Amino acid sequence: MELLLLLLIPVIARWIIRFNQTGSLFPAFFLSAKHKDFLVQNFVYYQKLPPKSKQIFERRLALFISSKKFIPRQMNHVTWEMKVLISASAIQLTFGFPKVNLSWFRYILIFPETFYSQANKQHHKGEVNPKAKTIVLSWKYFVEGYLKPDGRNLGLHEMAHALRLENRIMNEEYNFLNHEVLEEWEVRARRTMEEIKNGSETFFREYGSTNNEEFFAVAVENFFERPVEFYSKHPKTYQTLCRLLRQDPVLLENT
Repeated sequence: MELLLLLLIPVIARWIIRFNQTGSLFPAFFLSAKHKDFLVQNFVYYQKLPPKSKQIFERRLALFISSKKFIPRQMNHVTWEMKVLISASAIQLTFGFPKVNLSWFRYILIFPETFYSQANKQHHKGEVNPKAKTIVLSWKYFVEGYLKPDGRNLGLHEMAHALRLENRIMNEEYNFLNHEVLEEWEVRARRTMEEIKNGSETFFREYGSTNNEEFFAVAVENFFERPVEFYSKHPKTYQTLCRLLRQDPVLLENT
């Protein structure tokens, strides 16, 4: 009996943490019909998935929503529509990794517009704070990112930062990005960043040359929003990102 109690202590502790974060002891594994209909109408990536992949997306989306605490800032509340779309952007990015739920990041803060960041004393549209286990988004610019498929998508951009951090933080989701592919990606990233700086590269916006982290986030935006053009302009870089993220958006464009 004592051994059983010792084994149960970690489980009970996780339940308590989970309840404090989400108000629920158990994760949700299924979306309601209302949530599914909303995805069908408003999330293009989900619309293009084959039926079995849609079911996987739905289960993972339900789990993500139930595992995060969505916190309104300078607004009254976070609607279920906001939760669905923000969570869907995370699942879109991590869809090639069935066991990755960005579990380090427990809180998602949502502002109506830009917000002032204490970290660097500037106004931001979004940021990722690993110390606070928080992803922060401006709802206005999140929505704009999905309304205009122009290679600028705040949700995908910030989720890309969270993904890279999740891969480095030693928890149950640690080290899921393939080492060899990641090394190849870094080589291609450095070359492209230099091309952006000297003006010979025009597909990726200038912000992508800031550092490796920002180039990855900018590349992810274009990977999902302009995959055909990305592949046409930078086929090897695109294929490397396909291998790194374990999915190929060009294939969805042809469905």
